[in-house]
Amino acid sequence: MMRTALSYVMPDVPMAAVIWLSLLGVVILAIAALLLRPRHLLRFDAGARIREAALPSRTEHTEEQRDQDRWAEEVAVAADRADATARRRREEWLTAQDEAERAWQAYETAEADVRRLSAATGMPLPQTSRTPAEYADRERWLHRSAMEAYWRRELSVEQLSDVFAHRGWDPRLHPVEQELTLRRAVRDNLFARQQAAHAQEQERWRAAELAAAAARSLRDEALSALLPQVEERESVLPLTALGGVEQTREMPTVVPGRAAPAY
Repeated sequence: MMRTALSYVMPDVPMAAVIWLSLLGVVILAIAALLLRPRHLLRFDAGARIREAALPSRTEHTEEQRDQDRWAEEVAVAADRADATARRRREEWLTAQDEAERAWQAYETAEADVRRLSAATGMPLPQTSRTPAEYADRERWLHRSAMEAYWRRELSVEQLSDVFAHRGWDPRLHPVEQELTLRRAVRDNLFARQQAAHAQEQERWRAAELAAAAARSLRDEALSALLPQVEERESVLPLTALGGVEQTREMPTVVPGRAAPAY
């Protein structure tokens, strides 16, 4: 009976031994692989995990990048326009400055004429006959001199109208006295023009300063619109670099001809 049972079992023993030996060989190979190259099998990339968690998905990143590029382009266009406006305002200010300088020089010339004629009227005036013809000549001379001063833009149209209407003007005065009165009117008109030119020059200067400040602000905004991605990468980079150092513990590669960095 015993022999009969063994006759059934013995033929399966070699097959079972082969199976067990195969399994044992697989286990030995797996253990050997773990012992020989553990880093490639068990390496945990913490930096990659942190980077993947911190950065947006590809779709979100693409949409965000598109919006950022659009905003940067709009700000750049606005900055270019602001620069052009600032240059135009500066040119207008320089033009107004030149006009104010010319108005001041014209006023100084008129003031010098008034001082010269004032000194001349202190001397005895030449005696002339006081006849209707003489008064008519004096009136014609006054009208002609006032008209010439008007065409030289030394008198305003209101002043010229006063001369012809004899408002504040006496055509019977001696020509020297009439010349002094005319020079004083010219001086007053040029002084008022100089004051207006100076006020305009100050206004153009303030406009140029405001335009330059706006241009600088938009240039700074355009520059900052180009930097968010760089700042985002710099904020994530220390985490990934730290994870890489903790994982690998590898020595830095030394490039021939350069010194190894100091840690």
